[in-house]
Amino acid sequence: MTRARAFGLILFVLLVAAVGVVLIVLAPQWYGTDQPSARPAAAAANEAMATRKIRATLFYVSEDGQRLVPIEREVPYGEGLLEQAKRIVEAEIGPAPTPLSSALPAGTKLRAVYVSERGDAFVDFSRELVTAHPGGSLNELLTVYSVVDALTANLPAVHAVQLLVDGRDVDTLAGHVDLRRPLPGSKRWVEEPPVAPQTPAAAATSKPRGSE
Repeated sequence: MTRARAFGLILFVLLVAAVGVVLIVLAPQWYGTDQPSARPAAAAANEAMATRKIRATLFYVSEDGQRLVPIEREVPYGEGLLEQAKRIVEAEIGPAPTPLSSALPAGTKLRAVYVSERGDAFVDFSRELVTAHPGGSLNELLTVYSVVDALTANLPAVHAVQLLVDGRDVDTLAGHVDLRRPLPGSKRWVEEPPVAPQTPAAAATSKPRGSE
């Protein structure tokens, strides 16, 4: 092999090595150019999930303090049964629309929600549910059933609800309602919507009972 051919071969090897080094250095950068498009898509999906709302029926204390009033409101969407149950209870704890009031004592916080296979929900509250409760049998009933009815009315998979405090079973909140077992929903303390007045045309066409 002549000196010229040997020198050319050395140059060729050096050139190939240099190209290989450049590819190794730049390859991660080229690969990375595809990633930003995925990140905004994932961020947009998370943002859409965070802002998504559903319509749910919540229960607040009437202006005279005697009944629960069902109000349809928007609450944050929760992925899955447990997350949606949490969002509904958190909405119940939140401010009530004027002139209604929340049935849960001020300062009460939601600690956790569990749902058994048989459809019993266990809602764990902070101790303010007991320590800040105003007392009285009616107030206690409204507090308990604002939560029970909110979950059973909005979540078909939930059939009954038991309230816990600081992760423990409690016999009662204020000495009146037995909380040692899950309670089914009840409309006994819920205000019924007013009956729409009958129009004159409908009244004229309706027949009194026994006229036939």
